[in-house]
This record gives sequence, structure tokens and C-alpha cells, in this order.
Amino acid sequence: MNYLRTAILLAGLTALFMGIGYLIGGQSGMLIAFLLAAGMNLFSYWNSDRLVLSMHGAQEVDERTAPEFVGLVRELAQRAGLPMPKVYLMDNPQPNAFATGRNPENAAVAATTGLLQTLTREEVAGVMAHELAHIKNHDTLIMTITATIAGAISMLAQFGMFFGGNRDNNNGAGIVGSLLLIILAPIAAMIVQMAISRTREYAADRMGAEIAGQPLWLASALNKIAGAAHYIQNDAAERNPATAHMFIINPLSGLRMDNLFSTHPATENRIAALEELARHLGRRAPGGGHSAPVRRQAGPWGGTGSPRGPWG
Repeated sequence: MNYLRTAILLAGLTALFMGIGYLIGGQSGMLIAFLLAAGMNLFSYWNSDRLVLSMHGAQEVDERTAPEFVGLVRELAQRAGLPMPKVYLMDNPQPNAFATGRNPENAAVAATTGLLQTLTREEVAGVMAHELAHIKNHDTLIMTITATIAGAISMLAQFGMFFGGNRDNNNGAGIVGSLLLIILAPIAAMIVQMAISRTREYAADRMGAEIAGQPLWLASALNKIAGAAHYIQNDAAERNPATAHMFIINPLSGLRMDNLFSTHPATENRIAALEELARHLGRRAPGGGHSAPVRRQAGPWGGTGSPRGPWG
């Protein structure tokens, strides 16, 4: 079913891309846009994860450079029954994280240094379990491809502002069509992102809570991240707003039109759902089939929320 949704998404974004091409250059522009979209779809399938990681300056880490963080991800991946993903850190003060990759065998998780400096070990476990849930649910392919193509659509719309077609219908839609292109194309791309992201976040919250073993860890993390995102700007995300839906919490400050449509459900609703899940699990007998929470351990987090440094 995920592959079907991916195919439908790619078809829809390709059609939107072709429509923009027609408004810019008529039938010739539509043909060129189709060829560009076909090449971009192929490129996105194989390379969009590396492109998104590069956009955010993510650096791969391992047990030598970030032993505590990588060890935590490894433990959670084992609990989730997933191959060990690649682990990346982004030098960014805003606490946030995302997952990417075309399948569980070629996946990566990325967290900001701000996440490790702000959250306790248990809260970080909740966040990374959420990201692993996206990988387990095969969400990462469609989310990463959407980020790549939505960004291209916005760029193409800006391109159309300078090279809009003339008044001849065979060569574009003229000035009016170009103005509509500039306004509507980014909005259409954002609507696609909204439709993809919102339904998947609730599912990843629930599965992530089950992987970590404690829903309230993620609930507490979401509360902290959402609060910090309002006053700590994520410059990389502001430069690449098409990737906003990939993060666990919308990283955009809201000062630009890019945040007019939220790509995430309301944080309060997500927290309420996790609290209800915690109450439901609490009503179950201790031997009711749920595995124990991820182990606590002394380390750079130590439950204080003040790690010694982002790489343990």
C-alpha cells in the first residue's frame, strides 16, 4: 500500500510540475517539465536522502564520535526489529530530528545538537523511537521524495516569475498565468506535504511510544521541542522550507509565508493522544505483553537534560 501511495504521489507531483511548465512555456515547456520530472523522480528515489541530509549540514557519527547517542539508537533499532540506520548530527541549536531513506535497509536518522543539549536521555529515546517508527512504516521514502519535488516546484514557480509565457496560449498563459503560478504552485506543494505528514505523525507517535516503552517520554519531548522551535530559529530549515514536514516538529519560525499551512498536527493533540495511550497501557497488567522501556543508564544525559556535549 505504501508503494501505491508513493506512485500516486509521484504522478500527482509530476502532473503539477507539467502544469507549471505549460504556464511558463506552453506545450514545449510542458514537455520539458515532464522530462525534468521523470529525471527528478529517478534521482529522488536513489539520492534524495543524501540531498536532504546535505541541505541541513548533517554529519555522520558512530560509536567512536558519539557513543551514547549511537548506542541509544542501536538499542531502539533492535527493539523495533530494524537494521541499524546511519546516524547523523546537525550542528543546530533548535531541538529537532528527522528520518530519511528509501527503505529500512538504507535509512538514516538525524538529530540536532540542540536536541541532545535540551532533552533528557529518556526524551531523546522517545524522539528517536518516533523516527524509527517512520522507517518501520516505510514513511521515509515518500516524505523525502516529497521534500525534494516540493522544493523543485517552488523553485520552478520563482523561475516562472522571470520567464513567464506571453499572451499566446500556445506559448504559455501570459502575465496572469505567471502570477497565478507564483502564488498557487507553492501552496499546492504545501497542501501535498500537509496531507502526507499529518496522518503519519500520529501513527509514528504511537509506534514510537511502543518502541521506547513509555509514551510520556515522547510527550514530554514534543512539549519541549515545540516550545523551543518558536524562539530558536532553524536557519537550514528556513532556507529549505520544503523539508519542514520531515521533522518531528515543524522547524519553521512562522515569520515567513512558508509556515502559513502547518505540515504537522497540533502538538497539544499529539501530546493528548500519547497521554491517553499511557493511561491505557497503565491499566494493563504488568505482564500484559508489553516489553519494558528502553533501559536507563548513566551517561551524558543522566536524566538531567544537560549532556556534556552533542557527541557523548
